[in-house]
Amino acid sequence: MVDLSFGPEPGRRWNASDRTEAYLILTRRRRVYSLAILGLVALLLVAGFPLAEARNAGGFLRGLPHVFDFPAEILAEAWTGRAAIPGLMAEHFPALIETLNIAAVSTLIGALLAGVLAPLSTRGLARFPLLIPVFRRSLDIARAVPDVVIALVLIFVMGGGPIPAVIAIAFHTTGALGKLFSEVAENANLKPIEGLTSVGATWTQRMAFGLLPQVAPNWLSYALMRFEINVRASAILGFVGQGGIGYDLKIALQWGQGRYDQVVAIFLLLFLTIVAIDRLSDSLRRRLTEGA
Repeated sequence: MVDLSFGPEPGRRWNASDRTEAYLILTRRRRVYSLAILGLVALLLVAGFPLAEARNAGGFLRGLPHVFDFPAEILAEAWTGRAAIPGLMAEHFPALIETLNIAAVSTLIGALLAGVLAPLSTRGLARFPLLIPVFRRSLDIARAVPDVVIALVLIFVMGGGPIPAVIAIAFHTTGALGKLFSEVAENANLKPIEGLTSVGATWTQRMAFGLLPQVAPNWLSYALMRFEINVRASAILGFVGQGGIGYDLKIALQWGQGRYDQVVAIFLLLFLTIVAIDRLSDSLRRRLTEGA
């Protein structure tokens, strides 16, 4: 008998040891390549450090021993006025609600736009296949531009407040979720969509009844994960005058000594909120993806 998968020589059979040896060789080769790349990156970092140190105004090495001086000063003052921290947390709670509203609205807008653009930029699902590169590059642009930059531009147009923050975060969220949604849609089973096509369903009907039931759990999971990120982003945007608890934190830090108890109270409030959202969204994602 001739085993054609190994050649025409009669009597040759598949050898498990050969396959194992080939796998081990491939694994060792990948490890060597990975170590070489890591070594190259480390070499570039070490080579670039003197230049970075020379351009650093204060000097990294000289300032390194003092890196914990400012946090220690904040914690020392907060410990002295620790009795007032619960009241300060309650005082800044409305600002936290504003931050959560910014994150929720921007996530909702970004998820809806991503849900529309993702099928349009997915091969095999797109309504206009020739425009797939256009939609993909649009998502790339939305994902590449930092939300802080968008917010700073909108300040000059609209002034400070939560609206520029919502637009900036929603714009970036659209690009990020659009990429994730498109990757999920690419792995969807096309048979339900083909069945709907055969009975004359429109593109919208095919997406709503053939695609959406398959991808909804993963899409919702990614949207919840993005909501966690947007809570942090909305707090950061407060530093550029976009309102919310980040703005209160900026004011407290600018006032300096005498207001550090407020800084700690705001940090604690934001930390507890993020932990609660993380636990809640993690539980919801597990239910959606695993049905637990």
